[in-house]
Amino acid sequence: MREEKYDISGMHCAACSASVERVTRKLPGVERSEVNLTTGIMTIAYDESQCTQEQIVAKVEKAGFGAALHLEHPAPATVQNAEDAETAALKRRKIELIAAAVFSAVLLYVSMGQMLPFGLPPLPLPDLFSMHTHPMNFAVLQLILTIPVLYFGRNFFHGGFKSLFHGNPNMDSLVAIGSGCSFAYSLVMTFLISDDPSYVHNLYYESAAVVLTLVSLGKFLESRNMQKTKGAITALMQLSPDTAILADTGREVPTSQLKVGDVVLVKPGARVPADGTVTQGESSVNEAMLTGESLPVEKAVGSEVIGGSVNENGVLYVQVTRTGDDSTLSRIIRFVEDAQGRKAPISKTADKVAGVFVPVVMGIALLAAVIWAIAGQPFSFVLRVFTSVLVIACPCALGLATPTAIMVGTGLGAKHGILIRSGEILEITHSVDTVVLDKTGTVTEGTPAVTEVLPYQCAADDLLSAAAAVEAVSAHPLANAITAYAQEHGFGDTAQPERFENLSGRGLKAVLGGETVLAGNRRLLEEHGVDVSPLASDAERLAAQGQTPMYFAKGGTLLGLISVADPVKETSAAAIQKMREQGIRTVLLTGDNRAAAEHIGSLVGVDEVIAEVLPEEKAGVVERLQSQGRKVMMVGDGINDAPALTAATVGCAIGSGSDIAIESADIVLMRSDLQDVPRAIRLSRLTLRDIKQNLFWAFCYNTIGIPIAAGLLYAFGGPLLSPMFAGAAMSLSSVCVVGNALRLGRAKL
Repeated sequence: MREEKYDISGMHCAACSASVERVTRKLPGVERSEVNLTTGIMTIAYDESQCTQEQIVAKVEKAGFGAALHLEHPAPATVQNAEDAETAALKRRKIELIAAAVFSAVLLYVSMGQMLPFGLPPLPLPDLFSMHTHPMNFAVLQLILTIPVLYFGRNFFHGGFKSLFHGNPNMDSLVAIGSGCSFAYSLVMTFLISDDPSYVHNLYYESAAVVLTLVSLGKFLESRNMQKTKGAITALMQLSPDTAILADTGREVPTSQLKVGDVVLVKPGARVPADGTVTQGESSVNEAMLTGESLPVEKAVGSEVIGGSVNENGVLYVQVTRTGDDSTLSRIIRFVEDAQGRKAPISKTADKVAGVFVPVVMGIALLAAVIWAIAGQPFSFVLRVFTSVLVIACPCALGLATPTAIMVGTGLGAKHGILIRSGEILEITHSVDTVVLDKTGTVTEGTPAVTEVLPYQCAADDLLSAAAAVEAVSAHPLANAITAYAQEHGFGDTAQPERFENLSGRGLKAVLGGETVLAGNRRLLEEHGVDVSPLASDAERLAAQGQTPMYFAKGGTLLGLISVADPVKETSAAAIQKMREQGIRTVLLTGDNRAAAEHIGSLVGVDEVIAEVLPEEKAGVVERLQSQGRKVMMVGDGINDAPALTAATVGCAIGSGSDIAIESADIVLMRSDLQDVPRAIRLSRLTLRDIKQNLFWAFCYNTIGIPIAAGLLYAFGGPLLSPMFAGAAMSLSSVCVVGNALRLGRAKL
């Protein structure tokens, strides 16, 4: 199976996207075809042995639309050019809209100014164009004012009739038929005025023109707002600089030509061109657009930097470690694009409705027209009903309800460093009721650190000095933790041991200043005749908390002990408390011994601790919880978490974790902050609420609007809806839906 993305052009409403899906799904070997109306992208999975790219493009074009293979990661310059072209097109549409509005306003003045309601006096009009004394001039003036409006709205006729002739009527078809019928009828009446001046009362030029203007206004506002919903992807694509400076030659080369191993120079204020490791220099780097972390991060030799982040002050030399599709920025863009391109389950019902909506509406319009004609109403009345039903029933709001909310929701998540793989995941995350947390690297920091220093009958400085000297020659993680702690407290430059011996399973033995220094467990010191009983109770207490106490002795005398542990992250307890407030049960899942796990669990306040679990058993624990009817989110960062991340209802990877964990996850937390878990759940709940509000508005609008347009109220003595008001209502519905989705972008997580 092959999965590809295509840019689809010529779509105007949900009926269009449904048509493209329908025709492509009929192709042999096509397993899945989804079209996102807001991004204009079709994602299609098909069997290469049964279907080809040429067949897909031909099928889409036969349906009346354009198709071209989607460029996954265009260069920033290409993105900028596309954005400029879109802005220019929007500006042109704005000019045409203003011109159409001016002509429509004058047309309304001419046509309706003589028939004001509520006993208001008629608006002044030269006698030359009076409908009573010069009816032909009156009609021709309206015709002249209408023609420019039809020209400015030509896209409705071009796209609408083209789709209609291809058997895929859409929103443009409804507007084109309704407006076209009003214009054609009025044109015929104009020619008949010379024989019978009374036909001047059957002109509907203003309906044809004003409907086009109002619908154009709605589409313009919709397009302008839609640009904002795409802001997250556009902003991410523009982060990568076009060029980079090679450190060895000082030559400026395109970023796309960088290779792994190249060393680049990053000046103050410049963006880092690719993922890499700092080989020289120190600086603060702003990673806010990528991780959501507002404060700059200090970088020095050995620090990793992310391509697209901004170097704040110092000069950095960076050795490139990832380029192209492997880079962090590319993976983030891919995550967000996939999320915005994949449909949420809730949208599929709306899509099914939209797929048959336009033909059904056309049928309702014809049926209503026939019923009123049989009832004896004049043709002008029948035309008014027919046009009103066609115009008011546009399914735009229905088609935009879900994808706009998904786009804004995923964009908001990306802004906060929360990457969500698909619209489906964004939707189902709201239902999570149990969060399973891996301990190491998720709840805890993942790197050992000194937690307690307990000197015995000596100064703490003496203990740290001896410890720093002997541990500096070891590469063990516990030794590294003690060395780092000693350096932080001013013991970085200590004397080197004369001799050094690593005793497996016990610790270290070294000769320092002519005296033997021991560093290790109780067994090591007792073997050398050192009495550790004064600190034995402290060691047992620390061990029960999952810490590793290490004894130190010099010249046969006990110096004290230093305890090392994987400390709990500062935000873990607060994050778990937020989850509890959201009604979520938390479970700590770890391979550590039960005493250590229970201690960590009590510190952070989880509801349940499951300890001494082998890596391959973690997925089984998740599946057991799911078999109890729970919706489980698994949060982890290690390679051994990947099976559990895949097995869970929602897999959530800490961004600083392994590549395998990230690729296995549905959600990635770029900041490695556990507080982003409740934020992701809140984001899902807010997005789903927004989608439901949009769908309710869209369905409610059409359910109420169509019967009124068909003349239901008029049948019971009420008013008859004008096509102009139908056009205004239709435009307003789409703008409201997109506006409601944009409101989500201002939500606080």
